[in-house]
Amino acid sequence: MKEKSIPFYTSINDFLESIPVNHRTKNPMFYCIRLEEHKDEIYKAPFRRDFFFIGLITSNGKTNVIYNNQDDHIKESFLTFQCSNLIYSFYKEKNTEGYLIYFKQEYFNFLKFDFFNEFPFFNILNINLFQLENNKYQELVPVFEEVFKSYENIDVFSKVTTHKFLALLYNLKEFTKIQNELQPLINSSHSITNQYLKLVNVHYLEKRTVKEYATLLNISASHLSKTVKTETNKKALSHINGRLIKEAKSLIQFTNLSIAEIAHQLGFSDASNFGNFFRKHTSTSPLTFRKNYTTR
Repeated sequence: MKEKSIPFYTSINDFLESIPVNHRTKNPMFYCIRLEEHKDEIYKAPFRRDFFFIGLITSNGKTNVIYNNQDDHIKESFLTFQCSNLIYSFYKEKNTEGYLIYFKQEYFNFLKFDFFNEFPFFNILNINLFQLENNKYQELVPVFEEVFKSYENIDVFSKVTTHKFLALLYNLKEFTKIQNELQPLINSSHSITNQYLKLVNVHYLEKRTVKEYATLLNISASHLSKTVKTETNKKALSHINGRLIKEAKSLIQFTNLSIAEIAHQLGFSDASNFGNFFRKHTSTSPLTFRKNYTTR
């Protein structure tokens, strides 16, 4: 396979330019954005970034959040956390509102504790997306507003903003702890399957075999395959292929990339190889799929 052409953003401003939004941050370590100021529809093809993300989002339209290897069409509200260096993509319709915060881990260099241990919701193997009832969304709004008002009205390098953001993280830590305690107890097979699906969701471009995921989970490939098959009634490999197909469909639908460019971006050796893969799993060619979508 060719080297994947997945963009990797080390600068928050470079990432903002790629979305695109007009605002830029003066502080390279930290940025806050209100979605109500950016009404346009946005699709962002797969990318990596070396900074973290928190979003408190509500929508009257459709927001696509890829989570646990599923496309969740969330029509109300959710809280999400994303760590750095993983592969993401997203789609946002108009009428989406809420708060987004981007920050680099170095923003908290003055802290002495292990960041992931202190804030476990950034660990990809933990729950990192919480669908919210409207009252829960409204409950969190004032806490986010504290950070945003400080960011917007005080020097962006101010320690006041840093401390308010740290307070927000601890508030969210308590909130997510309570939400996790409300989750039903799950058995080990279900836990393994959940972890597998989460890993597939972020490594699907670079890891294409069940054995690679079994290594990450420190179990045998045969045990992983049997567990996933029992829990989902689907072969473990089909989840990897399914994730690739979902991303391929998004790239075909929402970008002007050629089929060859999409094939390259998804890590296929050429357009023919990608076309055969796509046709095998959808019973149609990439070009026919694009034509059918654009004529709706």
